Amino acid sequence: QVQLVESGGGLVQPGGSLRLSCSASGTISGLYGMAWYRQAPGKQRELVAHIFTDDGRTYYTESVKGRFTISRDNAKNTGYLQMNSLKPEDTAVYYCNKMRRDGVDYWGQGTQVTVSS
Repeated sequence: QVQLVESGGGLVQPGGSLRLSCSASGTISGLYGMAWYRQAPGKQRELVAHIFTDDGRTYYTESVKGRFTISRDNAKNTGYLQMNSLKPEDTAVYYCNKMRRDGVDYWGQGTQVTVSS
């Protein structure tokens, strides 16, 4: 069973940057895409960004467009989320998700991002 591990979270001041990483313990065959989700206290988990495996097309939720960038390094089985111009409302636990074409998906344990002065 492939496991995903997120890293790179932490405390940052408004306007600062963080880069999250999502490392997989192995190769996932039939990978369809990778995504980052987040969940703030008292709120539902929301999709933040997604990248398709085949052509690298990306999707971002409106609130992070122009500030966040999702990317992947297939050779390293690692995905990234570069977060710039962070705002207090970006505070949440961020989760990595990888999905296969057959609908099976994998989740990491989450990494806390706190944006506060």
